Amino acid sequence: MNFRTINKIKTINDPVYGFITIPSELVYDIMDHPWFQRLRRIKQLGLTNYVYPSAHHTRFQHALGAMHLMRQAVGVLRSKGIPIEPEEAEGLGIAILLHDIGHGPFSHTLEQSIVKGLSHEDISDMFIEGLNGQFDGKLELARKIFRDKYEKKFLHKLVSSQLDMDRLDYLSRDSFFTGVAEGTINTDRIINMLTVCDDELVVEAKGIYSIEKFIIARRLMYWQVYLHKAVLAADQMLVSILKRAKWLGRTEKDIPATPALRYFLTNDIGREEFLTNPSCLERFALLDDFDVVTAIKLWMDHPDKVLSMLCRSLINRHLFRMEIRNEAFEEDYVNRIREATALKYGLDQQELAFFVNTDVVTNHAYNPRHDKILIRMGNGNLTDVATASEQLDIAVLSTTVSKHLLSYPKDIKA
Repeated sequence: MNFRTINKIKTINDPVYGFITIPSELVYDIMDHPWFQRLRRIKQLGLTNYVYPSAHHTRFQHALGAMHLMRQAVGVLRSKGIPIEPEEAEGLGIAILLHDIGHGPFSHTLEQSIVKGLSHEDISDMFIEGLNGQFDGKLELARKIFRDKYEKKFLHKLVSSQLDMDRLDYLSRDSFFTGVAEGTINTDRIINMLTVCDDELVVEAKGIYSIEKFIIARRLMYWQVYLHKAVLAADQMLVSILKRAKWLGRTEKDIPATPALRYFLTNDIGREEFLTNPSCLERFALLDDFDVVTAIKLWMDHPDKVLSMLCRSLINRHLFRMEIRNEAFEEDYVNRIREATALKYGLDQQELAFFVNTDVVTNHAYNPRHDKILIRMGNGNLTDVATASEQLDIAVLSTTVSKHLLSYPKDIKA
């Protein structure tokens, strides 16, 4: 007898929350599917481990953590008289479990490098649709909740909003594995302060301080971890490697890579191809970090000097210098960097674009123009947290901050 048919209700020991229980046989079978198991091989934070060595946690761990928090949230809301039927609770759990299944290798870093015009949310939706077919329609409710097509709108907010279980888990988990204490939040307190008013997910007034801390933690994690200049430099180098490999793949057609990665390197795959050719999703489901790392190690000795130099530098952590400014870089300064780089490495203008790059990154800890975080005041009125907060000027934290980037080899001097 296959042991998998005996006990599918299992407990997993998670370093962030302790014991996490797989709640049903259906969830167990979804987790056991190769499409979901692939998330074990995709790091949550891409190349952030180049700066924070312990940041090797995966999308698989994050998905389990978010599902655990969702079960907590359902229990809290039910205790407050919010009707959530058993099938809705299961649909919520599956929706949050699969919310990131569409991520490709190295998560956000290569989101537009492998497939153009599709976000990971778009691809997650395709995976959920495919799994729904394979599981005889048992994921239909989860699919509706994920797409915000279900009648109870607050259920979708638990999956995707500015205070969803996704954000609560990744802040806690990323803070834990990077060791950045500034990102620590009290998930138990936040979840216990949730309630529902007029089909809106809201926070009770006495939970406002926890929400303030959550917003500040998110801001600090972005500038200290997600947008750390060395992480940005590594990300830019990885993007340049894939860009060069795709150019070579379309001209030479024999670039060494795993079959799944070679398909995306030698073909221009975008939204239209994904929507019309089911094999694209199947091939994408075979891609993970291992494909890219294996290819980069092979390309270290590639005859193309641009590709080989970039790959050797990234593998050996010889990262480019990343300058960050509040204002745009002067054109003369950038041109001097380009000229010095071209001269030192013997690069033409087309090749130079892989070594000197300018970009802009933006961040806001809270976006009141998106779905708001609503506080239920003592009188029952709902107020945006940016207005309700007395201790902090959240209006300032909600302002979009833009930074200008310039990356180039460290041995270059303007």
